[in-house]
Amino acid sequence: MYFGGDYNPEQWPEEVWDDDVRLMREAHVNLVSVGIFAWARLQPDEGEFDLGWLDRLLDKLHAGGIAVDLATATASPPAWLVRRYPDVLPVTETGTVLGPGSRQHYAPTSPDYRRLAAELVTALGRRYADHPAVAMWHVNNEYACHVRADFSEHAARAFRTWLADRYGDIDALNEAWGTAVWSLHYDGFDDVRPPRASPTTQNPSLVLDWRRFTSDSVLELYRMERDALRAAGATQPITTNFMGAFPAMNYWDWAAEVDLVSHDGYPDPRDPEAFRHAAFAADLMRSLRPGRPWLLMEQAPNAVQWRPSNAAKAPGQMAAWSEQAVARGADGILYFQWRQSRSGAEKFHSAMLPHSGTRSRTWKEIVELGGALEQRDAACPPRGDVAVVFDWENWWALTQVDLPADVDYQAEVFAWYRALHARHVQVSFVRAGDDLSGYRLVIAPALYLLTEDGAASLEQFVGSGGTLVTTAFTDVVDENDRFRPGGYGRQLADVLGGEPVDFFGVLPEDGRSARGLDGEPLAVITMVEDFELHDGEALARTGEGEPVLVRHHYGSGTSLHLACFTDRSGIDQVLDRATATAGVRPVVGGLDPTVEAVTTARGVTLINQSRRPTSVTTPDAAFELSPYEVRHLIA
Repeated sequence: MYFGGDYNPEQWPEEVWDDDVRLMREAHVNLVSVGIFAWARLQPDEGEFDLGWLDRLLDKLHAGGIAVDLATATASPPAWLVRRYPDVLPVTETGTVLGPGSRQHYAPTSPDYRRLAAELVTALGRRYADHPAVAMWHVNNEYACHVRADFSEHAARAFRTWLADRYGDIDALNEAWGTAVWSLHYDGFDDVRPPRASPTTQNPSLVLDWRRFTSDSVLELYRMERDALRAAGATQPITTNFMGAFPAMNYWDWAAEVDLVSHDGYPDPRDPEAFRHAAFAADLMRSLRPGRPWLLMEQAPNAVQWRPSNAAKAPGQMAAWSEQAVARGADGILYFQWRQSRSGAEKFHSAMLPHSGTRSRTWKEIVELGGALEQRDAACPPRGDVAVVFDWENWWALTQVDLPADVDYQAEVFAWYRALHARHVQVSFVRAGDDLSGYRLVIAPALYLLTEDGAASLEQFVGSGGTLVTTAFTDVVDENDRFRPGGYGRQLADVLGGEPVDFFGVLPEDGRSARGLDGEPLAVITMVEDFELHDGEALARTGEGEPVLVRHHYGSGTSLHLACFTDRSGIDQVLDRATATAGVRPVVGGLDPTVEAVTTARGVTLINQSRRPTSVTTPDAAFELSPYEVRHLIA
């Protein structure tokens, strides 16, 4: 197990470094990320490198038994670079140039930025590829966190090239985008512009491709740095830190390009559902590269500094959330940051070693957790019997305006995950087109954009005996955000036993509801479909007789289609039927919903994720879990 965090020695005089190494050893730290924002220190001017201080630091860390995740330092360009090449700065959709003074002030497609970043990365790779302290490489940092899309002329030119590669000729693009609407026809790729500020709604097909391009172009920037490191002789694993369900980057594509998935997670201690959001992110990271450990690259040791009100973590909560990540497949627990900054925007962000030093509660909890993890081996947990479909391109399509109702895709997916998590059911995430054969139950909320491959995979899954749950607004458009000929839901009509004819928004004041065959009420919120039954069976209908929960037996499997969106109670009703049909069981039954239960490679981990004690009864024992206590049950 790795244990440690971001280390920014450039913020401190060298006489502090020996003390850092001593205290790291006391805290059981064995890995630190170095140099993430050190470009100005590493390269005082173009063509001039100052690496002697980094030599001395790496030697000290190695002598102290501490490995290094060495960063390429390209996340924050220095003043000389911006002064000499001002067009490296990113531009917003309204034309505002985002200047220096913070970080991430670069356009990913800027030739000058890419050239200078490659020179720095190459210099670092050549210098440290064989240094015994370097265990892995950390490319850039939290790509697109602050600048989710750049609308500069550099980006416009790169977008046109991307489109030409994707479509081949402009006629294919015009057909795919449906540019006959509003006289949007293009005579050539040079006519295409990024979706900058405009009088009203942009062509949704253009915006969808723009989001694809943005993710791809930033990924290409990562590849450029990664390949420069390899060309310089680096053989260690190379990664960059993801940010959970981050909307701007398609991490399914990114995961194939990194040697290990790493994640930065900052759930809010004030949110009673924070531990479920953290579990959601952990399971997503694990699912991006199935069967391989992932790394929790950053989390807060205590409070952060960037919320309007920054709550402290309760005693034991930091360790409980860390143990949650380990149980869900993390092979390292790291933090931002090692030593708390004395100045700058993050000076109030907590650190492993706070300003109050070793007398602080944070320090004591860090040392205790480091000791507990020191002898722990990393192991990937089983994937479970249930998969939830999470698709970035579908998310992007659903963020368009001018839909029948606003659908918050991430919230819908999380609502189903939350209900399964509270039932102590182990969940993995998939794409619709993945191999689903090992699962009993697949849930695909709001899968508005469904490709032919995805539809075929879902059909095969149900036909081969699986249980599929879908919701309203599923199988509506193709990969270009266009309707298919013949109406909505055509690809899954046979699987679902019917198809939607139309969609209508629902507001709370509309008072819409439904009742199942057993008379239990089922809330109808956000959107409801006019769903035409073929050979499906309506298990719940509105007062007006509209089917809102449809069951259909297809092949040797079963589908349950919810022709609306619903609340927590409604989701639980559907899951009662779905899990019973699929034969899905909880990891441990009879637990309080605030107790987390995870099947691991060696047994079961139980974590009390609440501030109150709770009783646990298993087939083998009965005991009490204290607030935030972790208990490992060995199989």
